[in-house]
Amino acid sequence: MLVMQLLRGAVKHAGRGPQFSVERLISAARGFSSSSQHLSDFGGTHPPPCTDTEHPKILITGGLGQLGVGLAKLLRRRFGKNNVILSDIRKPPNHVYHNGPFIFSDILDSKNLREIVVNNNISWLIHYSAVLSAVGENNVALAKEVNITGLHNILDIATDHGLRVFVPSTIGAFGPSSPRDPTPELCVQRPRTIYGVSKVHAELMGEYYHHRYGLDFRCLRYPGVISANSNPGGGTTDYAVQIFHTAVKTGCFECNLRSDTLLPMMYIDDCLRATLEFMEAPADSLLSRTYNISAMSFTPHDLVQEMQKVLPELKVTYNVDPVLQAIADGWPMVLEDIAARRDWGWKHEFDLSELVQTMLTHITTSNQRAQAN
Repeated sequence: MLVMQLLRGAVKHAGRGPQFSVERLISAARGFSSSSQHLSDFGGTHPPPCTDTEHPKILITGGLGQLGVGLAKLLRRRFGKNNVILSDIRKPPNHVYHNGPFIFSDILDSKNLREIVVNNNISWLIHYSAVLSAVGENNVALAKEVNITGLHNILDIATDHGLRVFVPSTIGAFGPSSPRDPTPELCVQRPRTIYGVSKVHAELMGEYYHHRYGLDFRCLRYPGVISANSNPGGGTTDYAVQIFHTAVKTGCFECNLRSDTLLPMMYIDDCLRATLEFMEAPADSLLSRTYNISAMSFTPHDLVQEMQKVLPELKVTYNVDPVLQAIADGWPMVLEDIAARRDWGWKHEFDLSELVQTMLTHITTSNQRAQAN
């Protein structure tokens, strides 16, 4: 109604100047209409949510982080190479660039992001762009901008264009006042890091957009994720990735958490498979929009003991970082994921022993190939 009034008024005075363009006015009016869709007073309508789960067109933001490249590989096998677009603000390595579509995308530039969604007919948006826990505490302003402002851009664009959107959360969304052993799906959440606060914000905003605007928002609270193929990204659980690389290379490792720090963990293959299965789950099977998922919990001492079965000469010392330790002490020790197993059939495949064997085999083989070349 308001857009039509603007058009009528402008057309009435169309002859007053040589710079007038009906096409330009219609374009501007469309932009106004799009930005006003969230306001029910204007009676805005939304495109229907994407229901094509067989061949969705998928955009992954923050695609060069720990999970993006691996998820793109999995999704391309499932849906086809050209249906999955990786994006980031960094230049990709050659093997990533040549393995499938890659484009520059800055989640803080909503205009650019919207153009990518429209021009590529995107139907699923996997939002991995984030500043993680340890890095975020050293640069709170950056964490707020990326984790909160960037999220708002994602939610608005996904709503306007009827996308299915996935935003990962984390065990960092809980805090010292949350139950820790186990941590249930619904409980008090009072995190003490900007990373955790931003993830609680994302969970709540996504739930709000789902109930208010019908957005197909989906969120998993990831535990610590362990991968041999990617470098740690500044998270508190990164010791469980670093130890494998350092142990194979030097036979020694200095851990920055106490030996008895129990935290939930998951091998990356389980994490990526869970994400795909969750995205493919029928919407009517989801009783929640945010789920815990987990596979195992262990301490640095547990991990070292298991690794020493393969590397008996491994030497580990402990030099506790008080900032990281304080973060870990406020996180779950065991993550309860009954709802995910019930609602959409989640089931992990890797336990601690399988994790250690797989990681050591992968890293040793990779090192041997690198030396041969």
